[in-house]
Amino acid sequence: MGHSNKIESGTALLIGLTVGVFFWSGIRPRDALTWALEVSPVILGGIFLCVTRGRFPLTRLSYVLIAFHMMILCVGGHYTYAEVPLFNWVRDTFGLARNHYDRVGHFAQGFVPAILVREVLIRKRVVSSRGWLFFIVVCVCLAISAAYEFVEWGTALVAGGKSEAFLGTQGDPWDTQNDMWMALWGAFIAQLTLARKHDRQLDRQRGEREETSQ
Repeated sequence: MGHSNKIESGTALLIGLTVGVFFWSGIRPRDALTWALEVSPVILGGIFLCVTRGRFPLTRLSYVLIAFHMMILCVGGHYTYAEVPLFNWVRDTFGLARNHYDRVGHFAQGFVPAILVREVLIRKRVVSSRGWLFFIVVCVCLAISAAYEFVEWGTALVAGGKSEAFLGTQGDPWDTQNDMWMALWGAFIAQLTLARKHDRQLDRQRGEREETSQ
């Protein structure tokens, strides 16, 4: 009972923190269009998670990663990715060519979906080989990153100069390729560092479902 209460308390704290960051991000954002574009996945993702929670609850690890990814998007939406203050300080202090907060965002774009995709593939028994599982997860994450770049491209075509803050290229002609490269590394590192922890949570979750069904 104590362990269960601790988990519920931690979940409530995580949800509260995420919701708090979301509402903070909407208070006088640097660019209203950028904010709307950046937080729209947070809103859609939150709705989707609420709808599917009953019939397809995720592991605690997945929910924690999703929450942190949502907060990364909210911070980027509030300041724009090219103007996050902490990373401006890092740029100026170490003489970097640009604000690298968008690289953090695209790394998370591979890191977080890697665990989510892995969870779906394992639970739906899509693939049994661990080697193929690793490869397919990386491919799916890279596809997600490419799809997001298409969204950015489409937004630029529709909005023109108004989309510059959303694109966040900061004059880098290879920004798209670098973004996808970061997502690729995120997918690799997530599986290499979290696979065992994820497997333990999946096993525990499977056992709880079996107990409930009996």
